[in-house]
Amino acid sequence: MSIRYDESKKTFTLQTKNSTYQMKVSEYGYLLHLYYGDRIEDEDLSYLLKLQDRGFSPCPNEAGNDRTFSLDFLPQEFSTDGNCDYRSGSIEVKNADGSYGFVGKVKGHRIYSGKYKLEGMPSLFGTEGDTVDSLEIRLQDEATLLTVILRYSVFEEKDIITRSTRVVNENPETVYLNRVMSMTMDFMDSDYDFIHLDGRHTMEREVTRIPISYGMQTIGSFRGASSHQHNPFAILCDHGANEDFGRCYGFSFIYSGNFVCKVEKDQYDQTRINMGIHSKHFSYQLKSGEYFEAPEAALAYSGQGLTKLSQLYHNAYRENLCRSSFADAVRPIVINSWEAAYFDFDDDKLLHIAREAVDMGVELFVLDDGWFGKRDDDCSSLGDWTVNRAKLKRGLKGLSEEIHRMGLQFGLWIEPEMVSEDSDLYRQHPDWCLQTPKRPLARGRYQLVLDLSRKDVCDYIISSINTILDETKIEYVKWDMNRFITESWSSIEEKEKQGEIYHRYILGLYYLMDRIILTHPDILFCGCSGGGGRFDPGMLYYQPQIWCSDNTDAICRLKIQYGTSFAYPISSMESHVSVCPNHQTGRTVPITTRGVTAMDGILGYELDSTKLTTEEKEICRKQIEDYKNFYPLIAKGDYYRLTNPFAFHEYTAWQHVSKDRSRSLVSLVLTDKEANDAQRYLKLKGLKPEARYTVSGMPGLFSGRLLMSAGIPVPGSLLEYEAVQFYVGETGGQS
Repeated sequence: MSIRYDESKKTFTLQTKNSTYQMKVSEYGYLLHLYYGDRIEDEDLSYLLKLQDRGFSPCPNEAGNDRTFSLDFLPQEFSTDGNCDYRSGSIEVKNADGSYGFVGKVKGHRIYSGKYKLEGMPSLFGTEGDTVDSLEIRLQDEATLLTVILRYSVFEEKDIITRSTRVVNENPETVYLNRVMSMTMDFMDSDYDFIHLDGRHTMEREVTRIPISYGMQTIGSFRGASSHQHNPFAILCDHGANEDFGRCYGFSFIYSGNFVCKVEKDQYDQTRINMGIHSKHFSYQLKSGEYFEAPEAALAYSGQGLTKLSQLYHNAYRENLCRSSFADAVRPIVINSWEAAYFDFDDDKLLHIAREAVDMGVELFVLDDGWFGKRDDDCSSLGDWTVNRAKLKRGLKGLSEEIHRMGLQFGLWIEPEMVSEDSDLYRQHPDWCLQTPKRPLARGRYQLVLDLSRKDVCDYIISSINTILDETKIEYVKWDMNRFITESWSSIEEKEKQGEIYHRYILGLYYLMDRIILTHPDILFCGCSGGGGRFDPGMLYYQPQIWCSDNTDAICRLKIQYGTSFAYPISSMESHVSVCPNHQTGRTVPITTRGVTAMDGILGYELDSTKLTTEEKEICRKQIEDYKNFYPLIAKGDYYRLTNPFAFHEYTAWQHVSKDRSRSLVSLVLTDKEANDAQRYLKLKGLKPEARYTVSGMPGLFSGRLLMSAGIPVPGSLLEYEAVQFYVGETGGQS
């Protein structure tokens, strides 16, 4: 079994294929963290704990006159609150008597085969062939009888450890949780860089890397969604770590709402990282016998640099997170109507676009916003999920039938979580939106947010959307969400529970998707929130691909997709070829380059096919053929970032390699052309050193060692924004 408890040494040891995680129960019952890193066999790491008098660091009462035992500097697995630890805490509890504090001591544990389950929230699951074992450690505050159950699951072959926290109130009186972290980890050193993915709408998941400094560095969101601004993912790594070298620790939060990740360097040069639901406007009422379940965090460790860490997450999220029946399937090539028509369309215009797309090799036509109610702009009709017959005289069913007769599949845009003030739904149920009493409503994109903490609201949405999906032949749904939450008050909830609304909204969202998505397994659901505003593992549980960004400019996408690849598999990134000049940047990029960039994800098109030239259509047809040929490489292979577009501006390059290392696709986009520039060489990765390979466009055979050591010449004939791809294939010979 991958989890062991040594009674004599009071240690818990969790083993994955390449990593070891160890904890220890102290002499006073506190759970201390010892080690997480490269796999170590049958070792007791208790010697790493060095007790000494730390002066102003107070000690728990049971330590008596021993001033060397203080929770102010000892590495804890789940920190106490109000008991000598001044660092950022794992929990904050307001007890029934108005006091604050939680002092958790180990009161038991359970080890079992299989994965623990979370109620109403996404989490990793085991598949056939996986070895998954779980551990539960029970901590209890003896004074208040509040119990915290720490849960761990070890995915041995995947090198992934998951963590979650359950808080149970065994006291007869009510308490309030003001903070509950899903995981805490204390490192005994601080020689790390902090890597996170920040950004903004249309420029999401830019990579920021900074050394840890004294005090606290925090990322997070309290927008009601994981957000464009920060992604619920972080890395701690050695200062010198790069793609191929160094220790790297990954922390990924499987949740779609408010979150926080705090990294703290203390006065003794130790590091604490906390990850969980953001505490702003969070207060969870816990009556006697009730419990609160925190979302899951997925931890990964690589001793071989950032590339290996990313590959661990890619493999786990493809195989152990996406529940969709499409997770392992070849995705259809879509053309989306948004940038082609916006709100200005009718049946005939849509059918004309679809007809021309057939000739390009497109497989699925997606009707975007504007098909329902009286929706001619952003200002009306959200919530009224009935067909706009002024635009669609054939209705949805008739349009779908026409599309299918062309040989295309049919897809549809929805935004079920929102309501317009100018809508029948709002006029009938103004209390159904999130709001603040006695204050005017705040609008985002002229729309309000429905209160998904209410079951009646959720059931209305489920009924409305399921009716559409059941009455019309639809193979694809784009699920959008185009504003964040500013008011988090529910009209039906008592005042003591208003601090739960942000979280209950997300639970309502997961309930919606359980009832709509998982009951329509033959429909491919694609996530979207202003593009990439909710690109997180929680959504991937339901939607195997998500729009990376509303920004469809190929050059901007190089950075967006680069950052996204640190945590998320290539098969999760919906990426489109758009029209030029680009609608977001005004930039003109060759259509070949737009295709190469979009192939670094799930290829699709977002343009008016009727306005393409014959030559452009032929290029698109060839792109689609190539993409289908390379799909196993792109969607299921190992991914290598060959350049960093934030640090190296001349070109951006990446590589897909098959699991058996026999095939590879190398892509490069020139981003900053200079006259009479130097000759560059692109060093490949992931090949078998002794194998012989052919490289498209280059005569002869090359050893994998040569291609990885000396590289291949970057064509000097490329102009700015031009792209090139190399196919690398093994011949069967050895060098």
